[in-house]
Amino acid sequence: MAHLFSRGSWPEARRIAEVLRAETVGGVLLLAAAVLALVWANTPWSDAYFDLAGWVVGPHALHLDLSLATWAADGLLAIFFFVAGLELKREFVAGDLRDPRRAALPVAAAVGGMAVPAVIFAVVASRDGGGALSGWAVPTATDIAFALAVLAVISTHLPAAMRTFLLTLAVVDDLLAITVIAIFYSSSLHFVPLVLALVAVAVFGLLVQRGVSRWWLLMPLAVVAWALVHASGIHATVAGVLLAFTVPVRDKNGGAHGMAERFEHLWRPVSAGVAVPVFAFFAAGVSISAAGGLGAGLTDAVTMGVIAGLVAGKAIGITGSTWLVQRFTRAQLAAGLSWWDVLGLALLGGIGFTVSLLIGELAYGAGSQRDGFAKIGVLAGSLLAALLATVVLRIRNRHYRRLCEEESVDADADGVPDVYQVPKPG
Repeated sequence: MAHLFSRGSWPEARRIAEVLRAETVGGVLLLAAAVLALVWANTPWSDAYFDLAGWVVGPHALHLDLSLATWAADGLLAIFFFVAGLELKREFVAGDLRDPRRAALPVAAAVGGMAVPAVIFAVVASRDGGGALSGWAVPTATDIAFALAVLAVISTHLPAAMRTFLLTLAVVDDLLAITVIAIFYSSSLHFVPLVLALVAVAVFGLLVQRGVSRWWLLMPLAVVAWALVHASGIHATVAGVLLAFTVPVRDKNGGAHGMAERFEHLWRPVSAGVAVPVFAFFAAGVSISAAGGLGAGLTDAVTMGVIAGLVAGKAIGITGSTWLVQRFTRAQLAAGLSWWDVLGLALLGGIGFTVSLLIGELAYGAGSQRDGFAKIGVLAGSLLAALLATVVLRIRNRHYRRLCEEESVDADADGVPDVYQVPKPG
């Protein structure tokens, strides 16, 4: 009988563990950057913060004279989505998720975890007029770095299979989010730059498929593709995903250690350690007084919709989708796990930050009052989701510790835990 949250292969578990360590460090930097921005934006020196975020740099002739905040959102986050695209392609081409039965659960959970929060936001925010509804996608994203930072802080021994599920769900979530941004939050489309952008992406893809990895060839092509996507009216971060999907996963011998793995190792530290924290610094700064005070900010329809979507929507969407997969596939939860564990993971999925803040700016306009309300909602909702997840997961932590001890037993000292080895017949 099939089991949900069952262990994958040892190579995949080891690779996921390395990814999670990098994202955890990035999550701590993200939290530090967000706290610094929030504190600075509410001090007597807040004007200096907003002046810095609005400082315009770049060539005017190429229409790239953008503020630092816009460079962070459009430029640095393209690196973030490039890494997410590489991760997603590797998972479905060479990872455990190439098996449709294993892929069904995180994909279904990601879809449910986006659809239900959007509906809840629309219901809550509808009382504030049609303009508020444009932010329907704000509470749909899960921030894996933030969630892993919370796991590190509360020191929970979450089983490897559930950590893998959380990472995969967040990566699929990112792909769905960039699709939503491309379709619903792009400006008027300019056909010529779009065609030229696709040509640049195609040339980039032709080179990497032929094994070319010289940075002085690929970097200029990637920058040109990004600039053309930006000029086309589609949000520039889409370029990151398009470029990532052209990178081969397998090497010339058909192995899983292709160029995608090398690029991911190269760019993940840049994404987690630089791109996301810098964006968080420029995006998280919201003046509480400008929003009418904390009371007014928390009671606004946009704020309440985002909080309800992140906390209740994610919990219902992820848990409900998991139950539906279990119901229609007649699978069972893996040994040692219960639905309380699924709920704790779903609450952790309610920590939305990077992509949520980006969508809020695109929906309402950076610096607008409703954008401020959306930021307050993202910060408050993520904090509440983190606290509730902490309560559920800490209650179960003694049980998780026992499971982790069982998973780490290596009786034959061959470097591979015994639970990942298939006993030979006889």
